[in-house]
Amino acid sequence: GTSPNPSLKADLPPRLPLKSLNWKSPSSSQKFLKPFQNQTRLCSDNNDHLFVGDVCELNTAKRKKDFYNNNTKFQFVFRDKWIYVQKGSTKERHGYCTLGEALNRLDFSSAIQDVRRFNYVAKLFQLIARSQLPSLSGAAQKNYFNILEKIVRKVLEDHYNPRLVKELLQDLNSTLHSLTLHVGRCVLVGNVNIWLCRLETIVKWQQELNDLEIPKQIYSGMSFSDLPLHMHNKILCNLSDAFDIINLGQATPTLQVLSENGTLWKKLCLFHFSDKLFCRNLVINKNDNVDWKLMYYSLLKHYPMKEQYGDTLHFCKHCSILFWKDFGHPCTASDPDSCLMPVSPQHFIDLFMF
Repeated sequence: GTSPNPSLKADLPPRLPLKSLNWKSPSSSQKFLKPFQNQTRLCSDNNDHLFVGDVCELNTAKRKKDFYNNNTKFQFVFRDKWIYVQKGSTKERHGYCTLGEALNRLDFSSAIQDVRRFNYVAKLFQLIARSQLPSLSGAAQKNYFNILEKIVRKVLEDHYNPRLVKELLQDLNSTLHSLTLHVGRCVLVGNVNIWLCRLETIVKWQQELNDLEIPKQIYSGMSFSDLPLHMHNKILCNLSDAFDIINLGQATPTLQVLSENGTLWKKLCLFHFSDKLFCRNLVINKNDNVDWKLMYYSLLKHYPMKEQYGDTLHFCKHCSILFWKDFGHPCTASDPDSCLMPVSPQHFIDLFMF
């Protein structure tokens, strides 16, 4: 029969017998590619020159697409602020939950605006920066850095706990520097150039935090220095971080004397290390010659500080659901409160270790 469109048939390249074609021969490859060379054309679209047809597009288009996707700030907000933590497939549920999925579902963007949760989220992001970056998917990486930018902006605007965020950025800088420059791109999801750009952004954030100056507040009424000594001492005793005690002691000569009080450092040792045998024996023996400030820093070299947060994520042991307590979750237990367990940042990481 005849072809319905003879012009189309004329444009097609001639069929070559595969058995008689020597693919290693230059003459054969030229014969095979010659019919297609006339079909290659150069077109212009928004000043981006692309080779279309049977030839691959230029890398500039891909870089433009990667740049756009990497810098997109849009984040899908889930209605439910909880996630089912599953480590394996069952008859009822298939698959498993990843750290990146939890990062997307638990709405950390809103959590950092709550002063009770800010330190918790910052500490969690610090632990992820130290060891879990290679395990994040591309979407989770983008979400991680978008939330991290909001954390930095909040510190720059509200001057809230810049020291913690500086430590977070320093750990992230060290990890990225090691992974991108020493280990190689194989351990990171995405283009290595994107990670190098992120590394530059982190350095810029560090510089902004180092240049941060907290303006002096002018009060017309009673100030902190006007409070009596016993209230100064009570405030110092309620601080659980040695850095805060030392920094507050540098404000006035009176606070300097109070911050060196041995009883204050003894309470700090008991708060953080009371479960450690060495510290417990010192208390039982009632040794009055102990330098408790020196003892605190000696114990800190060997044991971690006790973590204290205004609010944390909770895990329901009955439902295996991770959630913020204010939002709740669909629990089927008869006594839901008895099944709840607060989740520390390290415990959060451990839940997704497979």
